[in-house]
Amino acid sequence: METILNKEYIEKYQTVWPNRTILDYLKESTEKFPDKPAIIDKKSRYTYSELSKMVDRVALGLLELGFGKGDVISFQLPNWNEFVILHYAVTRIGAVCNPLIPIYREREISYMVGLVESKMLVIPDEFRGFNYPEMVLKLREQWPSMEHIFVIGENIPDGMRSFSDLLDIPWEEKRDPSVLDKIQHDPNEVTEIIFTSGTTGRPKGVMHTHNTLCVSANYWIDRLRLTPEDVMFMASTFAHQTGFGYGVRLPAHYGGTAVYQDVWNPLEFVKLIDKERITYTAGATPFLQDTIRLEGIENYDISSLRIFVALGAPIPRPLVKEASERFSFKILSGWGQTENGLVTLTKLDDSEDKLVNTDGCPFPGMELKVVDFDGEECPPNVEGDLLCKGPALFVGYLKQIEGTLSEYKDDWFVTGDRAIMDEDGYIRISGRNKDIIIRGGENIPVAYVENVLYEHPDVAIVQIVGMPDPRLQEKACAFISMKEGRIPLTLESMQRFLQEKGIAKQYWPEHVEIVDEFPRTPSGKIQKYRLREIIKEKISVETN
Repeated sequence: METILNKEYIEKYQTVWPNRTILDYLKESTEKFPDKPAIIDKKSRYTYSELSKMVDRVALGLLELGFGKGDVISFQLPNWNEFVILHYAVTRIGAVCNPLIPIYREREISYMVGLVESKMLVIPDEFRGFNYPEMVLKLREQWPSMEHIFVIGENIPDGMRSFSDLLDIPWEEKRDPSVLDKIQHDPNEVTEIIFTSGTTGRPKGVMHTHNTLCVSANYWIDRLRLTPEDVMFMASTFAHQTGFGYGVRLPAHYGGTAVYQDVWNPLEFVKLIDKERITYTAGATPFLQDTIRLEGIENYDISSLRIFVALGAPIPRPLVKEASERFSFKILSGWGQTENGLVTLTKLDDSEDKLVNTDGCPFPGMELKVVDFDGEECPPNVEGDLLCKGPALFVGYLKQIEGTLSEYKDDWFVTGDRAIMDEDGYIRISGRNKDIIIRGGENIPVAYVENVLYEHPDVAIVQIVGMPDPRLQEKACAFISMKEGRIPLTLESMQRFLQEKGIAKQYWPEHVEIVDEFPRTPSGKIQKYRLREIIKEKISVETN
């Protein structure tokens, strides 16, 4: 895989990178804490020794199937222990992991699996009422490189295999386990391809190495003061970089325990805090709001929880005040991207002002600057374009190296976000140049959905903007003008069309405004900021 790594780049960060793989951390934790619970979901739990045994078993099974170094293996799985086992097993044989978000449907999956040229796909038979094998059967002929499809569950169509074949068959008795230790791993090899929410119609495959992922996870250990006694909770999907980097991988770095939830449920969360003595979590800001305002929370012992890292949207000051009055845990806020992991985070001893008015300061080694239109660095407290560089930065977009380099100014990555930096180096994300709506921490790729709606035979112009929402911060609103003489789309007919096109439900606009004209600049460009103002004003009138 072609990356932007070169000799100069490697030399620059060689002394900063850990130059280890996640397998080194897993081995170390297994040797130190063999009987400690490592991963816990609603169906099963594994100690470190049990986890390592299952990882090697599945890795040997993958070797038996003919997979090896550099092959890409995709998995579209919920937050289940099988995801974690599979990730480590794929890494063990030197293959590349391609996690896919469970909400993706035909349109996204067909493109992503095809782009990475995956040789194997693992899916559930059913999750949240959706039949994954049925979807994949429609798409399989589009993937010439696909060799095997494994299914977790009871519904295994012809031509697919049960994942239990990898988990339950004692491959360690059929193949010499020592062959796994002979596989060489270069920390600068690509180990993950994870997709962004595309801003120009096509999602991008972000490539990370062992080093870029491991250094990103290690940052958390110091900032959160993590020890082997800490128990992490993760409900953010594992196919987001938050869930993948810090839910799946981080606990192994320090020998901690991870507790997983496949569908966010605040009541179940507080019950798990009580039962498993969870000490910290990371998730979208609405998760924090749901937890704090959960009716009956006082009936559970949540005293073990010491940190809630809220990501994806600003934390309202009243929410922080309410939490500080009722609970002992600290709330931290941060900012990051698929391309660079979490880059900034507030500190445990920061003031309330820093927490609610900033998105934190950079981790050591990560650098940020805010620049004006001419590329000159802005003074403190002046808004500009946010640029980033450092050892956790990705190593390129898959099959788009030219496009990757175009995202840089000199050696700074152009994040696409607007920000304000204060005198202490803390930033506040103030807007986005890239056209994305963040719905409760979930990125909605605006241009991508707009392009699909343009396929509707009755639509003349469509523009999607964010509309305020008290819980999710933003929802998508579609402003649509119809072709002359055509019947206006309703919310229901528009969503039905998107469903037929295989668009994930979470990407669907949740409000429609039919208009005859759009506000435009003198040159004719549609003014999206005016559309945001229009829907904001309309909502304000309707709610007052």
